[in-house]
Amino acid sequence: MKATGTLRAIALATAALALAGCGSLIPGTSAAPGNASQSARAPARPAVPVASAPRSYAPRPGDDACLADLGASGARFDPLPDTYAAPGCNKLGTVQLMALAGDRAPMSVSNLGPVRCGVAKAFGDWARFGVDRAAREILGSPVARIETMGSYACRNVAGTEVRSGHARAEAIDVAGFVLADGRRIVLKRDWDGGDAATREFLRVVHRSACKRFGTVLGPQYNAAHADHFHLEGTGAKFCR
Repeated sequence: MKATGTLRAIALATAALALAGCGSLIPGTSAAPGNASQSARAPARPAVPVASAPRSYAPRPGDDACLADLGASGARFDPLPDTYAAPGCNKLGTVQLMALAGDRAPMSVSNLGPVRCGVAKAFGDWARFGVDRAAREILGSPVARIETMGSYACRNVAGTEVRSGHARAEAIDVAGFVLADGRRIVLKRDWDGGDAATREFLRVVHRSACKRFGTVLGPQYNAAHADHFHLEGTGAKFCR
């Protein structure tokens, strides 16, 4: 009888140990000693996202192809991690452009932040085929630098509650151009005040932009755009 009692005690202890080990197999619980039943009932607390925290996501369809096309164009850039900053404000599939290809030499870009890859590709094509070639033909010198007023900014369209294309890194504001021979062309001064060749150049590159971007706004649109071209997206066409 004593031996039978001992064997029964050992069996019960072994079963208890086996049951205790199952707690680690229940997702989202932690079997704390003496509180196993409470841990098993308590659901795991979902993580609360932080709106301003940068996050990387799986590439969207077309991202890799866009980056490959941008690289093949001769542009120098770095891909950037995806970021959600606030409602309606994000940087998804963006790049940081350092230089764009010209027919004869690279063109630098000043003051430019993150840009959606598709817009960056349109910008590079416009810079080479619309801007650089027009400068050589009309002004006799290639473009060395494109001066911008930035790209990404978490803000609304002025006077509205609608998010600007800048809030999605889908817009670039171009303020001027520096030629290889040292001349600097500024929209605010030269759209109406430059010499005939400079005025023609600015209007040619404006029309060229309208063929590549979805929305193009310039000095003839309103006073808010007197000092820059607003180049946005690649979809529906609105050119002013």
